[in-house]
Amino acid sequence: MGFEFTHRRTVEFCETDMAGIVHFANFFRWMEAAEHAFLRSLGFSVHATEAGVSTGWPRVKVGCEYLKPLRFEDEVETVLALKEVRNRSVCYAFVFRRAPGGEVVAHGEVVAVHAGVSALTGELQACPIPERLRELLLERLEASA
Repeated sequence: MGFEFTHRRTVEFCETDMAGIVHFANFFRWMEAAEHAFLRSLGFSVHATEAGVSTGWPRVKVGCEYLKPLRFEDEVETVLALKEVRNRSVCYAFVFRRAPGGEVVAHGEVVAVHAGVSALTGELQACPIPERLRELLLERLEASA
């Protein structure tokens, strides 16, 4: 099996609806939390300042397919894998598993673009992924192949 990064958490009461099932939007929050933890594990942040320019990772595509419900106090693992690394963007694939046991409850995908905010115009513009980060991402992508 290739590279995977796992982020584990417990479902909070505030994340559930009146039926006691996790509200769908929380899966997107969990994908983002796993991405942030993954980048921190590589020594990077989702937000940085490079040469006086604030950079981040706006999303250009997101999706999630729900297979089974999660409920309050369930343990859930958000498993991140790299699907594609380009010069300015990353595509992450996610699998949500109920723990213990590993039952798959959902699949997700996020495409994020490395972008900077111009100090002069305030415009958001795609910019190259920092070389060291791109090298680390590619190493993990190749480990998945």
